[in-house]
Amino acid sequence: MIRLLLAEDQALVRGALAALLDLENDLQVIAQVGRGDEILAAAREHRPDVALLDIELPGLDGIAATAALRAELPATRVVVLTTFGRPGYLRRAMEAGAGGFLVKDGPAEELAAAIRRVHAGGRVVDPDLAAAALSAGESPLTPRERDVLAAAEDGRPIGEIAAALHLSEGTVRNYLSQAIGKAGAANRVEAARRARELGWL
Repeated sequence: MIRLLLAEDQALVRGALAALLDLENDLQVIAQVGRGDEILAAAREHRPDVALLDIELPGLDGIAATAALRAELPATRVVVLTTFGRPGYLRRAMEAGAGGFLVKDGPAEELAAAIRRVHAGGRVVDPDLAAAALSAGESPLTPRERDVLAAAEDGRPIGEIAAALHLSEGTVRNYLSQAIGKAGAANRVEAARRARELGWL
């Protein structure tokens, strides 16, 4: 029996996924959480074989949770299951140690097969997304540019961003200017939107 931890913030989707997976003879959902910052504690308590993680979770995103799980409980394999089929997300999830990356609109039998394959030590990636990731290339943003652009995403003033990130206002402006140029955008809001769509943030 493959024991599963399911992390999904939408209760209806989480319940439907659990019900579908429990129909499989060799799969059992042993724990469910609705927040990213609950994943590690649940995994410590239940010791799942495979964790199915959404990316967009409150508290901690699924990619950061993947890295934390792989560092602390390396025997637990991770499959990232997301609505957001973005090449940058795929690359970051794989770098964090995910064994699988699938979009939610795939057939249930494909998900079950992917869980079995990842549990056995293999890797499973949505083929269309893999092709898109290869053609998109890596994020051109440095970690600091990414931090500053993410902080600027909601339109907050330069001074607030500088204080939050412990940088000078001039440094924040420089990082934003570089990020805007790399995103091919007209301003920081457009740059953040494009970066988000590409999975750079």
